[in-house]
Amino acid sequence: MSVLRLDCTKCDRTYAPGSVWNLCTACQAPLFARYDLERAARTLRPEALPGRERSMWRYHEVLPVEDPAHRLSLGEGFTPLLSAPRLAGWLGLNRVLVKDESGNPTGSFKARGLSAAVSMAKALGAQAVCLPSAGNAGSALAAYAARGGMEAHVFVPKDIASLFLMETRAYGAHVETVEGLISDAGRVCAGLAKEHGWYECATLKEPYRVEGKKTMGYELAEQLGWTLPDVILYPTGGGTGLIGMWKAFEELEAMGLIGSKRPRMVAVQAQGCAPIVKAHAEGKPDAPMWPGATTHAHGLRVPKALGDFLILRAVKDSHGTAVSVTEEEIVQGTKDIAAAEGLFVAPEGGACVAALKKLHAAGDVTAEESVVVFNTGTGFKYVENMAPLW
Repeated sequence: MSVLRLDCTKCDRTYAPGSVWNLCTACQAPLFARYDLERAARTLRPEALPGRERSMWRYHEVLPVEDPAHRLSLGEGFTPLLSAPRLAGWLGLNRVLVKDESGNPTGSFKARGLSAAVSMAKALGAQAVCLPSAGNAGSALAAYAARGGMEAHVFVPKDIASLFLMETRAYGAHVETVEGLISDAGRVCAGLAKEHGWYECATLKEPYRVEGKKTMGYELAEQLGWTLPDVILYPTGGGTGLIGMWKAFEELEAMGLIGSKRPRMVAVQAQGCAPIVKAHAEGKPDAPMWPGATTHAHGLRVPKALGDFLILRAVKDSHGTAVSVTEEEIVQGTKDIAAAEGLFVAPEGGACVAALKKLHAAGDVTAEESVVVFNTGTGFKYVENMAPLW
């Protein structure tokens, strides 16, 4: 295996790869995969990349599945980094780029993490995989399980859009709707996983999903000529992508591919579910459960993120911030980027546009700074639940 060891993100425990591990057995914190970066740096060089496959597996030296035959891939990753000059002009900025994840398999960034996680589950001998989902993660899990001939179990809130249910079931997954939020679905999923011996792919409850997500950071560096932007706006529910990119930047520097300069990381949340925003404003190291979470951007409706302390650490260490936007601002942000750049983004992407507008108005992002806005999925999947606000 390419993974040397698994490190706890809170305490000093380490674990040997090759077995199924979930959270740290001592403190219940997420585990991170660690690699021989000195060895990886010998072949993961800028001049070697142009001839490689245009997927996230082009960075295979720092991904957990060493044997190409064991990778369950549908061509995920290496999504476009699009210049958005008209949107920048509307916002009064000079350089805005959109990392558009909507072209991934199953229409969202979730494909990256689930490709890595389900590949590792199969490599470790799992027969069945499961997770709770707000929609996109469930369909991605189901797709990769189908690719690997595995059984998939997905648990979703009852108010999920019917398109997600149809898609996830089409891949052959068993889907159960649960009263409440994704946190309630997570409790049901965890109980049944323990009972039946399913491999849990829930956000950060195993070490490999974040490895797929971190490739967004590798791609940004490569697409920007081994530099990084001044600011990154990322829609933050469970926050695996933000956490993963921060890990990627550390690895890239260790391999000599980038310097020590980091972007300011901005965690974007909905006003109706903003635990990270509240915790950051109060200077807390973690975020308590958010009561009565509500937003039509269901990917942001995560009342308690398992990796909240990692999100807050990355925001603080980068001198970034966390900002919330209203439902009306989310819809307007979605409309703004569509009208300016021809991109019909997920509401989570619209939230980032709205947040950028607020940050610039407050002087927290200046016209001269380069900004990357993440759109995490296609807007077409959200028509049903966003239509009432439109």
